[in-house]
Amino acid sequence: MKIANETKVGILAVVAIAILIIGYSFLRGNDVFSRDITLYATYDRVDGLTESKPILVNGYQIGRVSKMELQSDGQIRTEFKVKRDYAIPANTIARLSSTDLLGGKAIVFELGDSPEYAKNGDQLAADIQKNIMEQVEPIQKKAQDIAAVLDSVLNSINNTINADFQRDFNRSINSIANSLQNLEGITRQLDGLVVSERNRISHIMGNVESITENLKNNNERIGNVLVNLDSITDQVAKANFAQTIVSANKAMADFQSITDRINQGQGSIGMLLNDEQLYNNLNQASQNLEELIADMKARPGRYVHFSVFGRKNN
Repeated sequence: MKIANETKVGILAVVAIAILIIGYSFLRGNDVFSRDITLYATYDRVDGLTESKPILVNGYQIGRVSKMELQSDGQIRTEFKVKRDYAIPANTIARLSSTDLLGGKAIVFELGDSPEYAKNGDQLAADIQKNIMEQVEPIQKKAQDIAAVLDSVLNSINNTINADFQRDFNRSINSIANSLQNLEGITRQLDGLVVSERNRISHIMGNVESITENLKNNNERIGNVLVNLDSITDQVAKANFAQTIVSANKAMADFQSITDRINQGQGSIGMLLNDEQLYNNLNQASQNLEELIADMKARPGRYVHFSVFGRKNN
């Protein structure tokens, strides 16, 4: 059967159109021969998101943005094509994020923990990551506040640092410099003194070392001397103590002997203390003496005679 040229041209035209459609879809990121599920999310703004942008999970692409439509309320309804090989939990969040510093956009799925999985045509929760300007704006505001505070502080410092303060400050700096120079001079003098007295110091240290060496060499002899001295001291202390005890015992024995003799009436003190008649005689004599003295005071002429012309003969 012979095919007409017109039929051949028509078939080629249909094949060419089909190839053109498939190629165009492929260039837009649509895989005509794949089986994907369709999911949706609605955003207030898209910030440069376009069709065929990737859908990522932990940096791995699982799908693409297939379609974007502006709704009557100003929101953008976005359609996602996700491969059926991946199970997406129903509470997954579709976050619009920046992929680089140049402003590239992508949809990042933050997988949820729901036991149920999203089905074809389900609506996912939408979220928009803050862009660089939104993240920098609070820092910029804080920097402006800090700059204002610093400006106020600097103005206060400028008002405080007047001519008198600057003069006093310069004077203090000069005083500190002079003090450092004086300290440097004293340090030089100390260095010179140490250098000049180095020989004497070395000699003194040598003598100290010699004395220390002698003490070390005669350590045993010094120990023996100290032991002997300790022994002599102990003997003297013991001898003196023993002699003192003997003398004390002898003194106590003599005192006891005297006491016994007195109690027995021996000796003058013993007889005086133990002879009652002697006591009575002494007492009587003392009484007679007192009477005699009283009578002499009362009648002195009885005992003493005075005569101007001599003694009168009776």
